[in-house]
Amino acid sequence: MDEKRRAPRNRTLTLDDAERGALARRLVRLKEESTPAEIMGRTLSQDLFEAIPFLPSDFVDLLIVDPPYNLDKSFNSHEFKSRSAEHYAAWVESWLAPLSRTLKRTASIYICCDWRCSAAIQQVGERYFHAQNRITWEREKGRGALRNWKNCSEDIWFFTVSREHTFNVDSVKLKRRVIAPYTTEDGKPKDWDKTEHGGFRLTHPANLWTDISVPFWSMPENTDHPTQKPEKLIAKLILASSNPGDVVLDPFLGSGTTSVVAKKLGRSYVGIEMDEMYCCLAEKRLEQAAQDVTIQGYHDGVFWERNSLAEQNKPAAKKRTKTAERQTLFEVESPS
Repeated sequence: MDEKRRAPRNRTLTLDDAERGALARRLVRLKEESTPAEIMGRTLSQDLFEAIPFLPSDFVDLLIVDPPYNLDKSFNSHEFKSRSAEHYAAWVESWLAPLSRTLKRTASIYICCDWRCSAAIQQVGERYFHAQNRITWEREKGRGALRNWKNCSEDIWFFTVSREHTFNVDSVKLKRRVIAPYTTEDGKPKDWDKTEHGGFRLTHPANLWTDISVPFWSMPENTDHPTQKPEKLIAKLILASSNPGDVVLDPFLGSGTTSVVAKKLGRSYVGIEMDEMYCCLAEKRLEQAAQDVTIQGYHDGVFWERNSLAEQNKPAAKKRTKTAERQTLFEVESPS
């Protein structure tokens, strides 16, 4: 797979021919109607439109979708071509409408997009679901534009099938450094914790996220997929809108981030991806997730604000694997 010459410290995940051949044998291709048990924990290697008719009904608790944005983009053996906003919306509806059959009444849906296609996602999503919010996250990656503002944010639309849905607010609070350390009259911290490394406060999750590091070459989760989402980003969605054992479906799986994070967090998962090489990367990452459940920036049940976690010399740090310690370092060194 990989003929690039890489720097010695480049930890981008790759596959050799032998690995790809072995991992490809694990992939599933649906040819008839399936049951949840038959596809749970599997990667479906086929075109989404071919797979949808064979998916079970009412089995998904959380749908996470990272479709191609409305841009000209190459995804290994496949290419996506930009189109008019009207035609892009029609394309979104062509897969979102039939996927709605797979969702439980209490299910949640998250759909990733950028500023160009955000309106189309909202327009189509509201035809079938209740719009709850729009998350904007700062990606801080890529070169600056000379005749325009640098594009450094993306959106995630949050929908639900009904008004009855899961939202675990305490599972996605962010631990931030205290800037204005208010105290009670007797001098005790007010709504924050005092440590030898400074003051920290758990804050409620908002719809603006500035604590995400986009995968890059020295991170073990990084692959050559051109639009790979960070594990920390997906972890927030999964922890907020599902419970242990719930089923998470990703119909544009890419290199497997959603399935990997679902496995690390004790959820069931199904992923669909048309490119076999990306499917094999997903399987390799799932294999590694069985040995290492750490997620960058998420430790001891808490999401940490960027550049704050590495300063904590908690006793629990001794229990972490060396991989986890390296991931802690990435939280500080990440250029994104």
